[in-house]
This record gives sequence, C-alpha cells and structure tokens, in this order.
Amino acid sequence: MLFVAEIGLNHEGNFDLALELIRQAKISGADIAKFQLGWRDKPDEINNISYDVAKDLKEFCEYSEIEFMSSIITPKAFELASKLDFKRIKIASRTVVDDPKLCEEIISTGKEVFCSLGFWDGDDFPFGPPNEKLRYIHCISNYPNKPQDLARMPKIFSSEGHYGYSDHFLGNSASYLAISRGAKFIEKHLTLNKASQTIRDHTLSITPHEFKELVDVGSEISKIHPYL
Repeated sequence: MLFVAEIGLNHEGNFDLALELIRQAKISGADIAKFQLGWRDKPDEINNISYDVAKDLKEFCEYSEIEFMSSIITPKAFELASKLDFKRIKIASRTVVDDPKLCEEIISTGKEVFCSLGFWDGDDFPFGPPNEKLRYIHCISNYPNKPQDLARMPKIFSSEGHYGYSDHFLGNSASYLAISRGAKFIEKHLTLNKASQTIRDHTLSITPHEFKELVDVGSEISKIHPYL
C-alpha cells in the first residue's frame, strides 16, 4: 500500500513552506511526498522549480526518510526529473492527452511509472496493458470531485487494471471506498491551511491530522480487503 502526499502547488511558491509540508507528510505516515514539475513554472509563476530547488527538496525528503516523486507535465520537466534520478515517476493526467510521445519516453525508462487517467476518455488503457512497471491511476479531473463523480470509480482495482486512485473528493471517504475495492496507491493533496485562496487545491486537500487518519484507517481497510 502506497500513500502519496501530493504537495503540488500548496507551497504557494514558498519553498521553506514546501520543506515543512514534506516534514508533515512524513509525520502523517505518507510513503511519498509528490510535487509537480512543468506546471505554472515560468520565472514569475508560483511553481518555478529550478534544478537547485528540486535538488534541495529531494535532499530534504531523503533526510526526512520519505520518497520524493513528481508528476511530469512537459519535456523540460522530464529532463529535470532525469537529472534527479527519481525512483518512480508519475505522468500527469493532462500529459497523457497533450503529449503521448513524452509519456512513451517516460515509460521507456524502465522505472515504475504511475499514469493518471483523469483526462483520458478512452475505453482502453492509453499505453498498453498495465504491468509491474506501468500502473494506471483512476482520477476524475474536477476540483473538487462531486458525489456523482464517484459513480465512475472502478468497481475493482487490481494490478491488471486500475492500480490506484488520485483523490480530489472532499475528506477521506472516497479514498476509503477505493481501498475497499482493492486500490494499492492513494494520492491525496496535503495542506496546512484549507482556507488559503492562493490556489484552488487547498480546498480539496487534507490536513496532516486527516492524512494520518487516512493512513491508519486506510491501512486497516487494505488488510481487510482480501476477505471481502
């Protein structure tokens, strides 16, 4: 079972805050602290992560004993990620439809890749059947998800189909539902302040206390799942 704390843009361009979010992700029991590379990343934008900044974030993750991972959105972002030698890589939903060639290049690295399907509307999987190196992640790219969006959640998650769930629903209930159906990867946005209006993601995020609850309860549900 993997629990991913999506820090994303919740650092608001303050990379000291990003370090604290990494620390809180570890305290909350997350296995991975995830950022986004290639989104709102121009010099005057909120997520301008240079190589030096990314290196500092990765080193702090290593110090904190939590894995550093990123969603890749552009070829430039992939070039940066390659220099940092991530253990695993996430392909962002928009990249699946905007740049399939880049996705295929990422998959060809042989690293474990999590491919989010939030923007994918096909009936099949976009890059062939899943395997131990290519994991497809169910996602609905509404922010936040509405209750009716949950009707599209797979009835069963497995290594032969949808492996995990990237959760944009309010609270933890949708994640628990996904775990009860077999999801082995749960990604949830982490924030220190849900009321912040800097970016929309804070509203659908959970606090460190809620993330700890997600890990504790979700782990128990995952143990029960084989008996369901």
